[in-house]
Amino acid sequence: MSRRGYEGIAVAVPVTVPYERYSTHGAPWFLGRVLAELLKSSGLQKDAIDGLCVSSFSLTPDTAVGLTQHLGLSPRWLDHIPMGGASGVVAVRRAARAVQAGDADIVACISGDTNHVDSFRLMLGSFSAFARDATWPYGSGGPNSMFAFITAHTMRTRGATREDFGRICVAQRQNALGIPHAMFKKPLTLDEYMQARVIADPIHLFDCVMPCAGGDGVLVMSEARARDLGLPFVQVLAATERHNAWREDPIMIRGGWSVDRDDLFGMAGVKPQDLDFVQFYDDYPVIVMMQYEGHGLCAEGEGAEFVRAHSLDCAGTMPTNTSGGQLSMGQAGAAGGYLGLVEAVRQLTDRPLGAAVPDAKLGLVSGFGMITYDRCLCTGALVLGRSS
Repeated sequence: MSRRGYEGIAVAVPVTVPYERYSTHGAPWFLGRVLAELLKSSGLQKDAIDGLCVSSFSLTPDTAVGLTQHLGLSPRWLDHIPMGGASGVVAVRRAARAVQAGDADIVACISGDTNHVDSFRLMLGSFSAFARDATWPYGSGGPNSMFAFITAHTMRTRGATREDFGRICVAQRQNALGIPHAMFKKPLTLDEYMQARVIADPIHLFDCVMPCAGGDGVLVMSEARARDLGLPFVQVLAATERHNAWREDPIMIRGGWSVDRDDLFGMAGVKPQDLDFVQFYDDYPVIVMMQYEGHGLCAEGEGAEFVRAHSLDCAGTMPTNTSGGQLSMGQAGAAGGYLGLVEAVRQLTDRPLGAAVPDAKLGLVSGFGMITYDRCLCTGALVLGRSS
């Protein structure tokens, strides 16, 4: 089935509320800061925002509806996307359709979460009843144990090694060194990665993200409106989302990207090999490797070989997570699903906070989120292009 493209849609004004390890502020504070930065950077008044899309875990028990009153907004289009690492991709896709349909002129896509002592444990306890009920009798340690299971299976069946995962982590740390609000600000060597303490075998310390507080956001509007406002923007060339893909796989070895990648790249009119960089959701390095395969950058089962054959830093042959990703920046809850999105917009508008990818014109943003007891359910992708 052919689908309408995303012609005429712009993504602009990437903003970040600087990440911090712990905060006494709640999620509404971070979401409000994101909105304030969007207004300040765009020069818009609050009443110009007639669409709102919100992603947050720690906003609960409130929702996007209550947030409109808290922030003094009156949108005519509203969405609440609790999809974790897929949130940013899905938010832009749905906001783009709203603008195309005339349901909104300017949509603020915002994300933010807080982090204080014990908040991560409490979030895990209420994250998914399915996951809790399936794993609690076995003494599960949360995502670490689940991804240890997936990582071990990948090592057994795909020939991946800890060194391969380490190459991903080391390269992303290099990319993060110029980012002022990155949680990790010192280089990481492969030896340091290999010698780090075990968390849940075969996962070690540097395979895990650091929970933190912060927020990210963008504005979605028509290209014509972005030009009128004098805002640098990127073009949405293609977008997809897919949920509960490959449910017949007994162990997760792939995500929904492979279901829709021909549609994605066909709509964009490009091939995977044309990409200048990729921004992959990266709660664990095994998921980064899975996305190389899922998007057709290499054949299924050849992710480890791909990592060995390419340099992944900003000046490399396949720049990956050019801001450092969550593995070096930190995971600010649902804002982690926006991290690659804001970085892609910055790279393609020549406004990176750290190193720039030379002559970047085309980027892929890939999302992955909402783990149950044995797999993630939400996937999505955006192909973004430099505006002409």
